[in-house]
Amino acid sequence: MKPTFYTLCVALVLAMLAVGCAKPPTVEMNNAAEAVTRAENDSNAVTYAGGSVARARDALTRMSAEASAKRYDSARSYAAEAIAAAERAISDGRSGAERARNEAAAYINDLKPLIAETEQGIKAARSARLPLDFKSIDDDFDTARANTAQAEAAYAGNRYAETIDRGRAARVGLNSINQRLSTATMAVTRRK
Repeated sequence: MKPTFYTLCVALVLAMLAVGCAKPPTVEMNNAAEAVTRAENDSNAVTYAGGSVARARDALTRMSAEASAKRYDSARSYAAEAIAAAERAISDGRSGAERARNEAAAYINDLKPLIAETEQGIKAARSARLPLDFKSIDDDFDTARANTAQAEAAYAGNRYAETIDRGRAARVGLNSINQRLSTATMAVTRRK
């Protein structure tokens, strides 16, 4: 873990306070700086609980300002606030990552049968000689399969937001194809 600007500021304030004669809440301030650093270095906290990480940083900054002004009770209070916000960020980050993983898995699981269903629909439409632009449909189907492959690769790499984006794009493409197939089928059926 490399030190962040906030950690360096806190270290500087602590060094300045050590020279003074009052008793700053050094332990609490060190704990706060460590907690915020942990939250800043937790990728899930940064990704899924950025607001809590920002609140922790803000409390750390205020803690430093209060300590510099020798308002130690207030500094102690902001240290506790920074620790609580940092711990919440880590916890919320874990929960957010779990939700994103589950949503990403649902996209992956739903796409395979949708691809198979769409492929069968395209084959049936060709066999029935429906009046469709099959070149366009084939291009869209290839794009949807490519998005699905990218979603699977992202999921394997624990990149859940990317998985969801690619999965959503694949689903939209497949649903569009199925809608065109359905519309063409209904149009032909009405003519008969």
